[in-house]
Amino acid sequence: MGYRGLRECVNDLERTGQLIRIEQEIDTNLEAAEIQRRVYQAGGPALYFANVRNCRFPMVSNLFGTLERTRYIFRDALAAVNHLVELKVDPSQFWKHPFRYCDVPFSLLHMLPRSRSRGPVMENQIQIQDLPQLKSWPDDGGPFITLPQVYTESPKRGGLMNSNLGMYRIQLDGNEYQPNKQIGMHYQIHRSIGVHHAEAIEKGEPLKVNVFVGGAPAMTLSAVMPLPEGLSELTFAGALGKRAIRMVRNKQGLPIYADADFCITGWIDPEQLLPEGPFGDHLGYYSLAHPFPVMNVEAVYHRNDAIWPFTVVGRPPQEDTAFGAIIHEITGPAIPSVIPGVHQVHAVDAAGVHPLLLAVGSERYTPYDQERKPQEILTNANAILGQGQLSLAKYLMIVAREDNPELDAEEIEAFLSHLLERIDWNRDLHFQTCTTMDTLDYSGAGFNSGSKLVMAAAGSVKRKLPTTLPESGTLPSDFSDPRICRPGILAVKAPAFQEQNTDLRRFCSGLSLTHSFNQFPLIVLVDDSQFTAASLNNFLWTVFTRSNPASDIDGVEAFTKDKHWGCRGALVIDARIKPHHAPPLIEDPEITRRVDQLGAPGGPLHGII
Repeated sequence: MGYRGLRECVNDLERTGQLIRIEQEIDTNLEAAEIQRRVYQAGGPALYFANVRNCRFPMVSNLFGTLERTRYIFRDALAAVNHLVELKVDPSQFWKHPFRYCDVPFSLLHMLPRSRSRGPVMENQIQIQDLPQLKSWPDDGGPFITLPQVYTESPKRGGLMNSNLGMYRIQLDGNEYQPNKQIGMHYQIHRSIGVHHAEAIEKGEPLKVNVFVGGAPAMTLSAVMPLPEGLSELTFAGALGKRAIRMVRNKQGLPIYADADFCITGWIDPEQLLPEGPFGDHLGYYSLAHPFPVMNVEAVYHRNDAIWPFTVVGRPPQEDTAFGAIIHEITGPAIPSVIPGVHQVHAVDAAGVHPLLLAVGSERYTPYDQERKPQEILTNANAILGQGQLSLAKYLMIVAREDNPELDAEEIEAFLSHLLERIDWNRDLHFQTCTTMDTLDYSGAGFNSGSKLVMAAAGSVKRKLPTTLPESGTLPSDFSDPRICRPGILAVKAPAFQEQNTDLRRFCSGLSLTHSFNQFPLIVLVDDSQFTAASLNNFLWTVFTRSNPASDIDGVEAFTKDKHWGCRGALVIDARIKPHHAPPLIEDPEITRRVDQLGAPGGPLHGII
């Protein structure tokens, strides 16, 4: 059976050598977060902080720090959950291979939550100030809960089966919040809690909210699963944890997760917003302070043996990368049934997830044509951009499986080469302007707004991708230090961006179709070409988090015909830092020195960092 609570998981990981205890006193102000980042980057174990400064509760992090450890945590249920997904794709498989799916009925039994009159989480009551006050980055607006499970129910329908469990960050203090009475509730665009909040506003009543922290790891993962609207995460958590989720009946408010380590109960005023943030986020920049809903706190509970779990986000990869990997492992096989004609979708973690999607689709509309061109994959692209959180994609690159049945979208460099060899910049660029973007992406025209670009490639190879710099060729003035990032991709150092900047157009005008650098199909203008070209991850992060397609793309011999934009030569992306961008995340040097000492001989992290 799966773990009923967090303590069981921690003890098991420690027993099997996958978790270490740190007995030395650790500060929640920046130090714990930097330890987590450093240990994660080293591929290290889960961490149990036994002695937290000015706090009675121990903390644990990096539980999901490797895909192997995440699989271990859910080892009892992954096969059965995968079987459930397989049957969703093709129910007839049950009758063809009944013994393979003999575990499915037991999973179904665990999916229905169970009601209780009381639970361990309600054994003690405290205040917000007694919780661990975790601050991850120097300019964060205050302490945050980074692994919350935010529970709401539909104000119109109510009940466990009309609930939503989501991971929306919670600011515990700072800004204009009344200490111990108000906390910040940040949820981004296209999150299911927004449906419940809209219903509450329509009815003119507060939205009741419970925030759970800890409990079974299955609840944590379920809170980030992209489940269809209307499907309760509690049912998925029961299947993944091989235990029905136990919920305590609460006459005064929403049901409370019995086995959570902590629970904050309260409500959101339909008319009140307060500044929330800044917060160092998973794109590698701060999300700035903006008005967000406020949760008015009614009570804070904890169980006797409570442990406070946390994670830290920042420039990827971080621990949430493993979340994405296990989610893809579970849900990936269902993609063809959810989006017909699409075989694979890969959200590129190194680019911040939503800024870049790679997809493999089908191209079967006109198999009799002598030369394949994007047709069905354009339909595929529109379907992807209309699907849940995939709709937040900024760049979507899609190719036809028929051109290379072995192509894997997770092999990013091979995918980019495949696309750049075949794409026709005259025809294969499709923009959406004045549309929604990820809340955390500041490259666009405003908050939650920007543009999208579909790059669709199908057919035979059109060009050979250069891998060396040409021996001749002069760049336009003020542009320098050309570096090859990957085959066919050139990074060029450009002048620092200024308001009313004309550098992008000036660069494109300075290259003719016969210019030696124009043999590169993709050129990116950056602040530091050496950094951009140093690794694939640097290229992905720099280019796709610092550009807005509608305003930051131009090309050699660009044209507009019948409102379609294209270019006859190289496509050029301006990926410089702009004044409206959010600042990047930088560690505090003093905290870094303190963490270095923990990794020195005799320190608790010696041999790990």
